[in-house]
Amino acid sequence: MSEKDKNALPDTAAGTAAEMDEVMRKYDRESATRIWEGRPRAVVSVITALFSLYCIWSTLWSTADLPVRLSAFLGLIIIMGYLNYPVRKGHVTPNAMPWYDIALMVLGAGSFFYYCVNYKSLVMVITSAAKIDPFGENAIDGAWFYIILGIVGILCLAELCRRCVGLPILFVVGALLVYTFASGQSLGRVIYTLFYVTSGVMATPIQVCAKFIAVFIIFGAFLERTGISSFFIDLANCAAGSSSGGPAKVAVISSALCGMVSGSSVGNTVTTGSVTIPMMKKTGYKGEFAAAVEAAASTGGQIMPPIMGAAAFLMAEYMGTTYATVALKAILPALLYFTGIFLSVHLEAKRLGLQGIPRDQLPKFRLLIRSIYLLIPLVVLVWLVSTGARTLQFSAAIAIVLTILVSLPRVFRDSRDQHGEGFAVHAGRKIGTMIFSSLEAGGRGCITVAVACSMAGMVAGCINVTGLASKLVNAVVNISRMIPNESLALFIALFLTMLCCIVLGMGVPTTANYCIMATTCAPILITLGIGKIPAHFFVFYFGIVADITPPVALAAYAGSAIAKSNPMKTGVNATKLAIAAFIVPYIFAFNPAMLLVDTGAVDVVLIVVSSLIGLFGVAAALNGTLFRRINPLFRVLLAAGGLSMMIPGVVSDIVGLVLVLGVVAIQRMSARRAPA
Repeated sequence: MSEKDKNALPDTAAGTAAEMDEVMRKYDRESATRIWEGRPRAVVSVITALFSLYCIWSTLWSTADLPVRLSAFLGLIIIMGYLNYPVRKGHVTPNAMPWYDIALMVLGAGSFFYYCVNYKSLVMVITSAAKIDPFGENAIDGAWFYIILGIVGILCLAELCRRCVGLPILFVVGALLVYTFASGQSLGRVIYTLFYVTSGVMATPIQVCAKFIAVFIIFGAFLERTGISSFFIDLANCAAGSSSGGPAKVAVISSALCGMVSGSSVGNTVTTGSVTIPMMKKTGYKGEFAAAVEAAASTGGQIMPPIMGAAAFLMAEYMGTTYATVALKAILPALLYFTGIFLSVHLEAKRLGLQGIPRDQLPKFRLLIRSIYLLIPLVVLVWLVSTGARTLQFSAAIAIVLTILVSLPRVFRDSRDQHGEGFAVHAGRKIGTMIFSSLEAGGRGCITVAVACSMAGMVAGCINVTGLASKLVNAVVNISRMIPNESLALFIALFLTMLCCIVLGMGVPTTANYCIMATTCAPILITLGIGKIPAHFFVFYFGIVADITPPVALAAYAGSAIAKSNPMKTGVNATKLAIAAFIVPYIFAFNPAMLLVDTGAVDVVLIVVSSLIGLFGVAAALNGTLFRRINPLFRVLLAAGGLSMMIPGVVSDIVGLVLVLGVVAIQRMSARRAPA
């Protein structure tokens, strides 16, 4: 958020930029960074910006072997990681970096750089795991050196993961390592698999990160600095600000739009929530509800096409399809998710009798049209990706250039207003500062994603070397055979997968969560009869909703800090608002038509209409008010009817429609007969 945006916050806002930063530091591990000031800050900023330039150059023009590019990428990530993240959150003394952090940085980066520089000779020497097994018969001279080199690189990367990602994913990796050694794998084979070949830390997740994700994160950093977040908020105000409970609807729309750019549930909650949450409270919403609306909508930004966050690139790789295909198939579920939140917000506003924002206080649409050019980079990016005119990374590079160009009019206009005739020099400086800060923010944003991807690669490496995935599949298949009803067995498998995703997601970033579930649970679902695309979307969705699911609902807790509300109540409200995210995945698991798989236009329309009616029934049942207060029996009937509408099948749709419409009609007639 720019200084101008922060200064424009209403008087009831959560507070200053410093308070927003404090909220981010508390609930977003990525924001708990080391403090650099003066010349050291300039040096670290230059290193980070140069890393962004390296990522763009590497993904567009580098012809080096894949292991060379990946090891160089990870070596640079370790350098920036230790420069930015202290040993613990409270260790924030300005310009302080202990000797042990320097040692870890040098040893960790040195391990990967040694691999990078000596890759060709290593390939000639190390041709199998047996060559670096110091206890094996075929061990080469210096086997212990190669073992220690790999151990040092992995441990330094794991320590960085503890600092910027957290312990839960390390517990998963540690448990799998113990299982790997217990299954009889030698030390040499484990180190060979995890460090020296592209099946461990340099597996598919980090390959996708280095090739696609990094440049898109950099693009997002540039896009945020054009002021597009303010444009989205103003656009949402024009669309829904004057309606009943308008500020909450503005929060849903603006967070959906901003979230697809930022890719961070907590970051988006704090950024847009600093504006929307005080507006909602001023309108009459309770703090717990206002924070929950913002958290639920911000979390859903990761499933909103066309960008969808980093995990979408990994989904395309795992499913063997294109990124454009993933974005296309995500459209209907995302619309249902946000429609469900929108319905809940509307019903709550009607229950409380809340009004909207007076029209004279809303942005003028004709003035807003003047800033519509800010959408050009997004429009061009979507066109390039959907038509296949350019590669993903080249499309992102073009979008970055366009982002710089569309920011020029505002920069020149502001400079002319502030500095008069000599505005050109000042405008040039502002453009340079904007480019530099975008590169710096983009490079810093890559650290956590890259580290999480490398740890997810280790998980995949352990699973592959032990054959654990096939063992899990066989175990689940054998258990399912004990259940006579196939649909019931499939539902139980889906339910257990949902619990695994949510529990893992409470401490693991979405990207790493998806990678782990894609290598463990998704194959199980596919074996049980779920299609590849629905299976991967299923684990992706439930990995995301962990950010708003108590007891560890970080996005909801960040929103509660702004709203000064009860964190647990906020998390419960956010879960109720995002009920669609808990239902929609089951719909497309049993009926892939929602994901546009093997279907026609009529089937898609029918499933969308029935799902919308079903969502309305469930939302009304949870809210407890329609035209008047709903008695407990009718709430149960509404919920049952709504869920029936979402179950594929003509009979279930008819039963659900009768229940929902019947309760609505009774409520309507009862409200008309009631005295005013």
